[in-house]
Amino acid sequence: MRIARFSIDGSVAFGVIEDGPSAQDGPVIDIIKGHPFAEFERSGRKIPLSEVRLLPPVLPNKIVAIGRNYAEHAAELGNEVPDVPVAFFKPSTSVIGPGDPIVYPSFSQEVHHEAELAVVIGRMCKEVPRERVKDVILGYTCANDVTARDVQKREKQWARAKGFDTSCPLGPWVETGIDPAEITAGLGIGCTVNGQQRQLGRTSEMVRPIEDLIVHITEAMTLLPGDVVLTGTPAGVGPLSVGDEVAVTIEGIGTLTNKVIKRG
Repeated sequence: MRIARFSIDGSVAFGVIEDGPSAQDGPVIDIIKGHPFAEFERSGRKIPLSEVRLLPPVLPNKIVAIGRNYAEHAAELGNEVPDVPVAFFKPSTSVIGPGDPIVYPSFSQEVHHEAELAVVIGRMCKEVPRERVKDVILGYTCANDVTARDVQKREKQWARAKGFDTSCPLGPWVETGIDPAEITAGLGIGCTVNGQQRQLGRTSEMVRPIEDLIVHITEAMTLLPGDVVLTGTPAGVGPLSVGDEVAVTIEGIGTLTNKVIKRG
């Protein structure tokens, strides 16, 4: 199922996206009672999706991102695939939702898009064995690991380069019906800028699969419900300019679209 977080008339709620009564009606969202990190009931109150504003599907306590998890992407930036996963954090304040603007940071002259599959954690977990990884995942969403590439190159830590406000678009919803095995087999993942294809790959190109990443991360830290793991980006990353519209599309999930604006 597809679980969205949305606002309408000043209220924020979660809901399940369903087909409308007819093709002409379009999809609707059935508001759920409570939140999606525990058993929930559908309220039966359905609102046309066109009448709500989609928000970031979760508000993570932390975003743990994995770098250089696609060999061709590592090579295009002159890097080798590391012996162990390279993990870094993006703060919760970097998160924006579908349609929200990416604000070009004043301290950078070279901002890049990075289309990524995001894993949404569904329950508190630590030291997860490989065979239990599926049990701790709520679902998956699209992400854009927006990066100030020039800052990343000159600063040894990536905190500013990858953690500035609006650098982590997420959405448009969480898809719960995907098995990690489908990701290993390969889902299409791509990015367009102003309608032109920039990135086009498959999740089967990941150096390390979802299971290995969750095991690696939870050896060191506890993941909480709503936390997000970014799984790396395929080759084709490139610059964004003010005015650009960037869209990340992942097979079986949907499309996340954001526009780049000048800091006002």
